[in-house]
Amino acid sequence: MPSKLNIEAIDLFCGVGGLTNGFEQSGIKVIAGIDNDPTCKYAFEKNNKAKFIQADIKEFDNKEINKLFSKNSIRVLAGCAPCQPFSSHTNKNKNKDDDKRWDLLSYFGKMVEETLPEIVSVENVRGLKKTDVFESFVKLLKKNGYKPKFDVVYAPNFGVPQNRSRLILLASRIGKINLPDETHKKNEYITVEKTIGELPSIKSGEISAIDPLHQSANLTLINQKRIKQSKPKGSWEDWDKNLLPNCYLKESGKTYKSVYGRMSWDKVSPTITTQFYNYGTGRFGHPVQNRALSLREGALLQTFPKDYDFGNDMSFSTIARHIGNAVPPLLAKHIGFAIIKHVEKIYGKTK
Repeated sequence: MPSKLNIEAIDLFCGVGGLTNGFEQSGIKVIAGIDNDPTCKYAFEKNNKAKFIQADIKEFDNKEINKLFSKNSIRVLAGCAPCQPFSSHTNKNKNKDDDKRWDLLSYFGKMVEETLPEIVSVENVRGLKKTDVFESFVKLLKKNGYKPKFDVVYAPNFGVPQNRSRLILLASRIGKINLPDETHKKNEYITVEKTIGELPSIKSGEISAIDPLHQSANLTLINQKRIKQSKPKGSWEDWDKNLLPNCYLKESGKTYKSVYGRMSWDKVSPTITTQFYNYGTGRFGHPVQNRALSLREGALLQTFPKDYDFGNDMSFSTIARHIGNAVPPLLAKHIGFAIIKHVEKIYGKTK
């Protein structure tokens, strides 16, 4: 048993710090985040107490991992490998072997095997669960003395205001660990209105004078006409025929009911993707204003704190990518709670 109980984590594929921020909110100390994207450094370090290490996990010296942890700490290795290869949004006909991100989980596994942290945490898209690479990862964990627990969870059950299902895995070498406890029932879900309803009104392409991150993308003239005829819970079927894209005039295009849609105040939002600012890529129209989501609205729906600083020198699309790629901090917070609960069950209260 460690003489001074102290849980510390390293966040792999950390991005701008969604998982790190949630862990810190839960009470877990994050030592460092590792990511190969230098544009994530500012937001990660500005909003969190951990340092950012720019590195490619495929080339990182795993011996350096344990040097980052304090002596006798309970070590947590956590990460969300880039999920596009496993996502339902990815082209199903794409050859996974052509995607260099496909084997990142295998490198994560190699790092686990060479460092043997007490606890491993993985958050990713639900499609990962059905892949050979995930099956191999679980086998590697068991071979090295871990007791893994994993399942697909629904983010609104943890207070996240978006229609988002994610695969969560927790594995421990010090005992049986459980997944986080749900906090919300269906009639208690946090809605779009509760999350972004009090933000000041802005127009398409406008930047709020109060918050520079509260800015929306410009809409083309035809999309301005389309959104004015769009209704919450409705679809392009509400439009005049002369506003329909050619694809919707074909039988094959008639199933895409949520594209060019408005969100509903009284529901959770759709899954926030890296394209959430684009009215034409999903149901990302504001419930009442004639525009798509602003960057701040996307960040709030991802459960980033209201004052999270994504940087003033980043392009609009870069910040949107940072937000859309992140682990929702609130979900990460509950994962952190589950880790703390597990450690306290084994060793007693943490310091």
